[in-house]
Amino acid sequence: MLPLSGVRVIDLSTVVMGPYASQWLADLGAEVIKVEPPEGDSTRRTGPAAEDGMSAIFLGVNRSKKSVALNLKQPAAQAALERLLAGADVLVHSMRPQKLAGLGLDPAAVMARHPRLVYVSLLGFAEDGPYGGRPAYDDIIQGLSGNAALMAAQTGTMRYFPTIAADKTSGLVAALSIAAALAGRERNGGKGALVEVPMFESMAAFNLVEHLYGQQFEPPRGPTGYPRVLAPLRRPYQTANGHVCMMPYTDAHWRDFFRAAGRPDLAADARFDGIAARTRHIETLYELTGEIVRARTTEDWLALCETLQIPVARVNELADLVDDPHLRATGFFATLDDPVMGTLRFAGAPVRFDGERARPAMPPRLGEHTRGLLAGAGLDDAQIDALAQAGAAYCAPGTGT
Repeated sequence: MLPLSGVRVIDLSTVVMGPYASQWLADLGAEVIKVEPPEGDSTRRTGPAAEDGMSAIFLGVNRSKKSVALNLKQPAAQAALERLLAGADVLVHSMRPQKLAGLGLDPAAVMARHPRLVYVSLLGFAEDGPYGGRPAYDDIIQGLSGNAALMAAQTGTMRYFPTIAADKTSGLVAALSIAAALAGRERNGGKGALVEVPMFESMAAFNLVEHLYGQQFEPPRGPTGYPRVLAPLRRPYQTANGHVCMMPYTDAHWRDFFRAAGRPDLAADARFDGIAARTRHIETLYELTGEIVRARTTEDWLALCETLQIPVARVNELADLVDDPHLRATGFFATLDDPVMGTLRFAGAPVRFDGERARPAMPPRLGEHTRGLLAGAGLDDAQIDALAQAGAAYCAPGTGT
């Protein structure tokens, strides 16, 4: 049994940060009910699709969930959500704080009605700072938290990381925080908690692990930025026939590498004797290593480094990951067959508990579970039909009105 089995999560979030967080909860065993507006989450229309409303980005962050479609601008839909909350452990939303009261989601009022609830606000910024309440997306947070400047420091060009790093990093922080709040509730007499996860602070904390660097001290003992990872030459090494990822790190690694490469002079060079010296001369080290690596093939370096126990790997294209022998052997990818969309491939949950890894279930069609879940919350067919006819709810075809 997965660790969050029996936990029910009501997820009102959209796009990537919140859905990625709740997908982690689903992978860990929770029942995740995605409450979305009748038009659906915008990611239902982002990327290629084999069926309208089931696009690639939506599939990537909404597996193993259920969909209830409610128009929370209508009081009747708010009342229906209240029924769902009565049986929930967690509520997650990504709305700006100033919009909550009008939707019946004021945190204090909701928690007063449901004292066991873990109420989770996914925010752009903590509310008590000058940025509080501002809208935020991944690009905004990447720029503000230093990602674009880090890219410029290494490449000379201001640009974002070519992945939605702020959304996914913050989503991981959210999933961790929700799991912690659930554990804390069990140790706190069943009392819920208000959890606030701001993107800006989450990404700043992520970047400053190594890059606070000299400003870790007061007064500062140097500038920000870890030189080794900011070095422009920190990249896969070009070989005689391609590229290789190679990472001599310890003193022994570097000595063995230089000697095996026929450069004992560099093995004895004081500039590379110890990690502090190597960090000071990192550009020279990378330049010399690059010259050495270009003299042999990728296959030669893979074999040599494995013999020397120096971390090494080939360079994968994204498309290569599907056929990576390690990912195949460990069952990382899962496929599901859908009668409409055909075969779909999913990147699996990397974590195992007692040898068990969650197997993904199909992401939900819009409103696929509206009728069943509202009925389970105590509404009869006539009440659900009335919600649908008023536009307060949407039930997918085949599940009722």
